[in-house]
Amino acid sequence: MNLGLVFGGQSYEHEISIVSAITLKDVLKKEVKFIFCDKDRDFYLIDPKNMKATYFSSFEYKKSKKLILKNGGFFSEGAFSSKKIDVQVYVNLIHGCDGEDGKLASLFEFFDVKFIGTRLKPAILSYDKVLTKFLANITGVKTLNYQILKRNEEITIKPPFILKPATLGSSIGISIVKDESEITYALDKSFEFDDTLLVEPFFEGVRECNLAGYKADSKMEFSMIEEPNKDEFLDFDQKYLRFSDSKTIKEANLDEKLKEKLRKAFSKIYSYGFDGSLIRCDFFIIDDEIYLNEINTNPGSLAHYLFDNFEDRLYDLARNLPSYKKIEIDYNYVKSISVYK
Repeated sequence: MNLGLVFGGQSYEHEISIVSAITLKDVLKKEVKFIFCDKDRDFYLIDPKNMKATYFSSFEYKKSKKLILKNGGFFSEGAFSSKKIDVQVYVNLIHGCDGEDGKLASLFEFFDVKFIGTRLKPAILSYDKVLTKFLANITGVKTLNYQILKRNEEITIKPPFILKPATLGSSIGISIVKDESEITYALDKSFEFDDTLLVEPFFEGVRECNLAGYKADSKMEFSMIEEPNKDEFLDFDQKYLRFSDSKTIKEANLDEKLKEKLRKAFSKIYSYGFDGSLIRCDFFIIDDEIYLNEINTNPGSLAHYLFDNFEDRLYDLARNLPSYKKIEIDYNYVKSISVYK
């Protein structure tokens, strides 16, 4: 089975996706195809030897073979023929917009392309932090109290609180407000990235744990539980760039009861349509209670650093993708009424 990694996209996290793909190139030992989506949403087949950051920042990638997404997969187009790229399953590695908001999932589903990644409905729900709150509520997983904030509205939560753009990952645009004098600047910063913000109370030194997983053969497979090193919160570098250095990963020191609570909460979330994807859920632990912070449907390098034998896990998931019933269209109704036309 040949895998293809799709990365890049029209996103604030475009460059993180490039770093993520380069990292996975070194993790995966089997041959993999690399398909790059540039800022104009053109697709290119990248030779593995060119999987270097400067190849993209210098725009050298434009010399690569251009691809078209059609029914069944990606194709290179010649003057008189079209050749399908030899890939059986694609991996959605686009972070943020295009990859995690459901756009690529929609294209893959429309063109009947097999892929590892979150499908359309759960992608929409988990991409928006406000909708994630609703998803958690439906599945019975606790979250922190919150306020949905639009421009020119008053904040009802007292400092200290944290401001989060509703539809951004990688901690982009996040601000911590500890005093009312900091509110104006923090609002300006966060509203640069989104017209809707999520306001949550901020807990100094709150314990955070990350857990990744997927389902194969009707069974949940979990990663180790990570307790990431952080400053006040997991900022851009701490959250997404650490995946390239597995030596910094710290396994959480938890008793078995708390571990089981985390796995149970993860399973509840995953059961709401996440089949076919490898996701990471980030949780808070407060007074031995579990609270969902966010869902990462395309975690950096797919959270390889949390798994033993990650490559085997990825191929295991590729063999256990959800199938969809194809609707048979026979035109019998049209034929039956055509005699009256």
